[in-house]
Amino acid sequence: MYGIGVVKGLLVTLKRFVETYVDDIKRGKDRYYTKEGIVYRSSAETRGLFTVQYPEEKLIIPEEFRFIPFLVYEEKDGEREVRCTSCGICAKVCPTQCIWIERTTDSVTKRPVPDPKNFYIDVDICMNCGLCAEYCPFDAIKMGHDFELSVYDRHSNNIYDKEKLLKPVSYYQSIRPSNYEREEKARAEAEAAKAAKAAARQKGKG
Repeated sequence: MYGIGVVKGLLVTLKRFVETYVDDIKRGKDRYYTKEGIVYRSSAETRGLFTVQYPEEKLIIPEEFRFIPFLVYEEKDGEREVRCTSCGICAKVCPTQCIWIERTTDSVTKRPVPDPKNFYIDVDICMNCGLCAEYCPFDAIKMGHDFELSVYDRHSNNIYDKEKLLKPVSYYQSIRPSNYEREEKARAEAEAAKAAKAAARQKGKG
């Protein structure tokens, strides 16, 4: 009534405005990041305006954030072991059909080898839905966190091949620690059950 609410709202805005400069002067060079490496403007400690000064400041990316998919590989005895078996399920469930795979064939038997010769994703039409990662039976394809992908020539840069898509399992662990821990626990339990079943079968034969 009588414009009091408008005045109160303007006072809140003025308070935020002043607090921004006071906070920035008080923190100095530390105004961008906290001691823990968290973006200060994303933390609960921030005062004043909440505008993020990109690219100096960047918002904390949630673990479940998903962008361009990538292929996971494991390093064993210095060798790179790709989890993908080129089964093609990801390409079949992809709504935009942005994934296509070249299978590897054995030169002698002419049979498919469980390792893709090449793997392509057209990132221009990928809708980042995550269905490829959801349906992959081997946990070979996951959704990444890289979103700063601007290029001058999208026709030559935005079709990712196998080499560009490959990332180590340690990278997946770093961006999705909770998911990684849950999946590894399930994998260990499945292997233990399989080993117990094999031992019981061997014992029955003996």
